[in-house]
Amino acid sequence: MSKSKFDYDDAPPEREPARIELWDMLSILTLLLTLCIGAYFVAVFANPSAAFNLLKPGRNDPPTPTITQIQPPSTWTPTLPGPSETPTLTLLPTITLPATPTLVSLITPSVTPTPTRTPKAPFTHTISQISSEAYHPELGCNWQGVAGRVVGPNNEELNGYIILLNGFYNGKSFEEYKAAGIAQIYGRSGFEFQLETGSSPIDSKGLLAIQVFDFQSGRPVTDKIPIDTSSDCSRNLVIVLFKKNP
Repeated sequence: MSKSKFDYDDAPPEREPARIELWDMLSILTLLLTLCIGAYFVAVFANPSAAFNLLKPGRNDPPTPTITQIQPPSTWTPTLPGPSETPTLTLLPTITLPATPTLVSLITPSVTPTPTRTPKAPFTHTISQISSEAYHPELGCNWQGVAGRVVGPNNEELNGYIILLNGFYNGKSFEEYKAAGIAQIYGRSGFEFQLETGSSPIDSKGLLAIQVFDFQSGRPVTDKIPIDTSSDCSRNLVIVLFKKNP
């Protein structure tokens, strides 16, 4: 067998550099375009209201139609069909009903009850104003007060009653309780309230009120009676006489 002779000194032939063909470029462009479109749809799905979304919600909603009311012209006058004259209605004659007889009631009217007498107040009162010098000559006109007695129907002295004087005097509130018989210079059922001492008396109109209470029950036996005071030295003592009714 004969051996072929190989020349090891000969160099291998040079390869030509690889060239990108047209189809390869189109394939690469198609792949890149697919990737871009996919990224766009992912971004639109994540944020539908993005500015790059061409079909974002509410953009292509059809406009709401506006209804324009048809107005008549300014000089339009409605025309009514039919005759222009207004028909005149003729009233029918009225029927006069016959008079009805008056019925006589056979029921005897009820008797009007006699009004009951208003109960008399347990006590009446009289008020007078005198000079305090009759009971406090040493004080002169530098004093003012309210005093009095509680008596029965025959002017007998009564104890067991409490007298309340309250209201306002000289710009201040005043409230005191006195028992009948505590100031016997006015009688065995006498009482006395001292309003002012050491200074001149003052005028007041209905700012004070006096009332009598039963000591045992605590109930009032008189209404609240308003008291007036005077700055006149001859009337600086108010005397109230409570007399029990028979």
